[in-house]
Amino acid sequence: MKKLIIINGPNLNLLGKREPNIYGSLSFTEFMDEIQNKYPNITIEHFQSNIEGELIDKIQDVGFDYDGIILNAAAYTHTSVGIGDAVKAIKTPVVEVHISNTFGREEFRHQSFISANAKGVILGFGLQSYELAIQSFIDVKSI
Repeated sequence: MKKLIIINGPNLNLLGKREPNIYGSLSFTEFMDEIQNKYPNITIEHFQSNIEGELIDKIQDVGFDYDGIILNAAAYTHTSVGIGDAVKAIKTPVVEVHISNTFGREEFRHQSFISANAKGVILGFGLQSYELAIQSFIDVKSI
């Protein structure tokens, strides 16, 4: 059984309440319930923190034993060399995810310290971005 983890950064604990025009009205707990029901043959864990060091610790903790990490570092994507270095240091593939299209937002959100070391980047599809990332670990094919 594949073992994946979704790691969410700052303010994503407010999904369902925060700026529903950008992030939707579904809480992440409700979304996780849907995802776990949809993919019963995959272990999908979730971790969220507003603290940069806790995100780095979690990436390092799971980065050698899991089949995949789905990482939405939120605002830390654009500011944290440390998170980018943690992604580079581990063996587990990481898919960078964003709910919104970061390129359609403020210019500072166009920079990512994660993308260069990620397996791929998915953004702009709302919470479906996470599901697309899950699919990327299920449908791994040689090109």
